[in-house]
Amino acid sequence: MSDTIYAPATAAGRAAVAVVRISGSGTRAVLRTVAGGVPTARLASLKTLHATGGDAIDRALVLFFQGPDSYTGEDVAEFHVHGGAAVVGALLEELNTLGLRLAQPGEFTRRAFENGKLDLAQAEGVADLIDAENGAQLQQALEQLGGRLSDVQARWTDALTQALALYEAAVDFPDEDVPADVAARARPVLEGLIGELDAAVLDAKRGERVREGFRIALIGAPNAGKSTLLNTLVGRDAAIVTATPGTTRDIIEVPLVLGGYKVIFADTAGLRDTHDEIEAEGVRRAQAWADGADLRVWLADGMDADGNFDGARDGDILLVTKRDLGEGVVGLRGEPFTVRSPNDVAWLERTLTGAVVGALSGAESPVATRLRHQGLLSDAATRLRQALKQDEHLELASEDVRLAARALDRITGRIDPEQVLGRIFSTFCIGK
Repeated sequence: MSDTIYAPATAAGRAAVAVVRISGSGTRAVLRTVAGGVPTARLASLKTLHATGGDAIDRALVLFFQGPDSYTGEDVAEFHVHGGAAVVGALLEELNTLGLRLAQPGEFTRRAFENGKLDLAQAEGVADLIDAENGAQLQQALEQLGGRLSDVQARWTDALTQALALYEAAVDFPDEDVPADVAARARPVLEGLIGELDAAVLDAKRGERVREGFRIALIGAPNAGKSTLLNTLVGRDAAIVTATPGTTRDIIEVPLVLGGYKVIFADTAGLRDTHDEIEAEGVRRAQAWADGADLRVWLADGMDADGNFDGARDGDILLVTKRDLGEGVVGLRGEPFTVRSPNDVAWLERTLTGAVVGALSGAESPVATRLRHQGLLSDAATRLRQALKQDEHLELASEDVRLAARALDRITGRIDPEQVLGRIFSTFCIGK
């Protein structure tokens, strides 16, 4: 934290403007050397930037944010320069010459976390905001950055503190003037909290899907039309289509937006018994991807007597394809379908959109949005259930409540191992 760090805050490449950010105790000295002085805090100033040897680098807007009233909590400066590679390169080289260190991915936000400007859940909201590709992801990220999860976690922790005080009063002061039912008063508090945690765990799965994408698998026998359907849905030739069965060997994933939510379609290898080692591996991968999918669209060749939906489960969409080629096989269950029919394709798109919106929408955005959150919430709920079983051993119940509180504290980073912090912030882009 003693180093002064620098990094581009905008993407590489030719642009009208590029932003280079620095943070740390040496910020003022750098401004005096490069920009000829420290500008008034939070007021953009037009300055000529110079290298150590006196050569001009650029005419740029310079902003100074005095700590602790800055993003990182330290003195921070931003140079808004012209976005040519030579200009940006010259400025970065000068900052390196002055002894600054190139920031690690996420280091600016990590400093904000370590200086108390953000908690860990809010920092994850920053990362989600950068990665947001649609309105649903944007809204969810903004709510997390705004502290929605942090506020709920604080309320849960207060309830645990109340329950813990009741248990410890019964354990530590059994002979004092303490009501006999003091420990029993903790039970309804914990029972109510378990219900909230269980609901948040279920909702966390929805939040994860909003972030990562709702997964839809196209599955079925070879030559049932999976690749053709994928290309039709995404509007481009994402998968190779031939008359040769087994053309698709690996998983082809294509992102799309349906109903305002990110969706990942996967074209998979045709399911059949095969002695071809490569195709067999493709079938194995297809089955594994489909097993973890949120929705599966099964296709069966309507002209093939062997066409079937073996392995389909409740909720799968079953399509009998190629119905435009003739009468087909009688008795195949499923919806008659052909990609050559605009009406059929429009119906499928409406059906898929309805399924996605039904699964991911809600009155409110999910409180928890990551698998990390889900695991910690589950751990806390498990600890509280264990506490409720310790009627004869209140000191053990007290410890379980304390461990539940520690699990919740890890959501916002009040306590967290160093390696966990490193893993989280390493997912950020350089300069954030």
